[in-house]
Amino acid sequence: MTTVLGSLLLLGVTVVAVTGLLSHAAYEPGLGANAIVPAGRDLPLTFTWPTSPAWLYALDQGLHVNVGLVTIPLLLAKLWSVIPRLFAWPPVASAAEGLERLGIALLVGSALFEFATGVVNMQNWYPFSFNFVVAHYYGAIVFIASILLHVAIKLPVMRRAWRERDGLAPLRASLAQTVPEPPDEHGLVAAQPAAPTISRRGLLGLVGVGSATLLVSNVGESIGGPLRGTALLAPRRTSGPGPNGFPVNKTARAARITPAMTGDAWRLRLAAGSRSVVLSRADLLALELRTEELPIACVEGWSTSQHWEGVPLIALARMVGGDRTSHVLVRSLQKSGVLRRATLTRNQYADDRALLALRVNGADLSPDHGYPARIIVPALPGVHTTKWVSDLRFGA
Repeated sequence: MTTVLGSLLLLGVTVVAVTGLLSHAAYEPGLGANAIVPAGRDLPLTFTWPTSPAWLYALDQGLHVNVGLVTIPLLLAKLWSVIPRLFAWPPVASAAEGLERLGIALLVGSALFEFATGVVNMQNWYPFSFNFVVAHYYGAIVFIASILLHVAIKLPVMRRAWRERDGLAPLRASLAQTVPEPPDEHGLVAAQPAAPTISRRGLLGLVGVGSATLLVSNVGESIGGPLRGTALLAPRRTSGPGPNGFPVNKTARAARITPAMTGDAWRLRLAAGSRSVVLSRADLLALELRTEELPIACVEGWSTSQHWEGVPLIALARMVGGDRTSHVLVRSLQKSGVLRRATLTRNQYADDRALLALRVNGADLSPDHGYPARIIVPALPGVHTTKWVSDLRFGA
C-alpha cells in the first residue's frame, strides 16, 4: 500500500516540481530587477521564456496549483501508511540509518512546508513574516533534493513490492478478502494487526474522493468561464461588474494609487539612451491601437482571458529608437513593493501582441486594473503585467 501511494505521489510531485521551476524561469530572474530570490543564490535553471502559446503560463500555473491540491490527500495517506516507521524506537540504529532518517525528516518537513505555504499563497493570505517566494523556492530545492535521495534509497523496495504482491492484485480484494501484509524487515506491518475496517481499494477510493473534491473546488479559477463560480477555494476579489469585472490581486487602494496620480496630469515617459518622449493618455489614444485577446495568469493559479486594446510596445520602442534593445524596464506609479517594476526581454516587448493596454472589453481600464495604462504580454506571468505604468526605459 505504501508503494502504491508513493508511486502516485511521485507522479504528482514531479509535475508540481517541474511546473514550479518553469514558473521561476518565467520570471526571467537574471534580467534587470526581476530577481526576487537574491542574486547569486539561485540555481542556473533559467532560459528565455517564450511568448507562444499565449496561454503557456496559465497552463503551467494551473497544473502547478491544481495538481498540488490533488496531491495533498496522497501525501497525508502516504504519511499515515508509514507512521510505524516515523515513530520507531530507537530512532537510529546505525550511522547509515541515521543519514536515511535525516533525509526523511527533511523530506517530510519540506513537503509539509511547501504544501502549507502554497495553499495560503493561493488565498493571498500571508500569516508569516518571511518572503513567500524566497522561502517557497528554497523549500522546493530541499524538497526536490530529499525526494530524489529517498527514491534512490527506496526504489529497490518499491520494485520488490510490485513484484512480490503481483502489481495491483491486492487492490482487487474485497473487505472480507483483505488480509494483513506479511511481516517485513522495515517494520511497516504491525506485529498484531487488528481486523481490517476498509479494503485497500477502499482506502485509495477515499483518497481519490478527497483529491477530486479539492480539484473541483479550485480548478474553475484556472479554466475560467462559468466554472469560475465553482472555485470555492479561490479568492473572489474582482474589480466589480461590467467590462472590468474579472479577478484582481492588488487594488488601486492597496497599492496607494490616488486619482490625482492617474488624472489628466499623468504622463508616460519613454526613453532609450539619450532620446526620450513624453505622452499623455490622449496622445496614446490618438496612436494606432490594436485589440488582442490575451490572458492574465497569476502564480496563485487563476487566469482570465480578456480583450485588450492599446498601443503595441514595439511601436512605442520605435518612437525613441529602442526597438533593437535587449530589454525594457517597466516602472509603475506604485511607490513600494518588489513588483512595482519589471524588466521584459526583447522577444516579449517586440511580440506584435504585446500591448500597453488602455482599454479592456471596450471600456477604459478601471483603477484596480491599472488605469491609465498597463502592460499585457502573451504568456507573461501576471506579476509582470505591470499596472499604473509611468515609464518605459529601453536598454541595450
